[in-house]
Amino acid sequence: MNSAVMRLRRTVSLLVVMVMMVLLDFTNYVWTLPAPSGVSMESVDMSHVLRWRPPQAPCNTAVLYSVQFQGEFELTVLNGSWVNAPECQWIPDAHCDLTFDLGSDSDYNVHVRAQCGSQPSPWTELSPPFNRRDTVLTAPEMAVAAVGDGLRVSFDKLPLTAVVRVTVWKRGDELQAAVYSLPAEESVLHVPALQEEAVYCVRAQTVLDTQLYSSSTDSQCVSITGDGAWKKPTTVTVTVIVMAGLLFAVFWSVVHCRPRACRTYFHKEPLPHSLKADWDIQIPMSPEEAELCEPIQVSVDPRPPTG
Repeated sequence: MNSAVMRLRRTVSLLVVMVMMVLLDFTNYVWTLPAPSGVSMESVDMSHVLRWRPPQAPCNTAVLYSVQFQGEFELTVLNGSWVNAPECQWIPDAHCDLTFDLGSDSDYNVHVRAQCGSQPSPWTELSPPFNRRDTVLTAPEMAVAAVGDGLRVSFDKLPLTAVVRVTVWKRGDELQAAVYSLPAEESVLHVPALQEEAVYCVRAQTVLDTQLYSSSTDSQCVSITGDGAWKKPTTVTVTVIVMAGLLFAVFWSVVHCRPRACRTYFHKEPLPHSLKADWDIQIPMSPEEAELCEPIQVSVDPRPPTG
């Protein structure tokens, strides 16, 4: 009885060992491709790029990579499931842009794996988890120009969900500086009604959730010329040039006009018949009026009367 039990136990142990060896051989067959290494997140100005090093293993075809992420919503609502990053499936590059996938301020778990043909590697997880509030903010790209009696301050490539704090002051009076807040989606700030002929300076920095600040830009100073400072001289100059041109054209025409050409250009039109001096006016008369108007001859005696 005891010997039978012992033989049974040995048989079971031998079977367990054989099963484990088979499973190990199967596992070694499945996971022969090494996993990617050096997984890291590069986040600058709210742009998040996951990077990794390719596995050091021969592959007859191109090695492709897939990325998945898991945020607070996936952990609490979707029972800890992982979501495929849409733009990072079966890609040949060893980097992936996750800017629009990691869209909240929660902690995200991210992992990546490689695949050679039909042979996948294990997942390599990013450690520690990533939160977009850990992004690095840089000073914004700013351009300042004087427009009339104001300033036009424009920015390029501002981070998403950020605000730009713009400080404007009259040179020599920085203690009286004005501070403006500009949402990232607007990118242009107009500062009107400034003092003409004065110099104003501007600097700016990016702010994220009032907790994370970038460094400030270098101060940029411009002179406010105003509208009237250039319109009046320009109007006078244009008027003088036009009048001088007209006078020169008239003078040149008079000097260089030949008699025959002048007669051609300055042709004298004849007077209309109604304005001629030799009028021949005949007034029609009735026969009775004609009889009354017969000429009467009157003779005058030149001798003086005798008394």
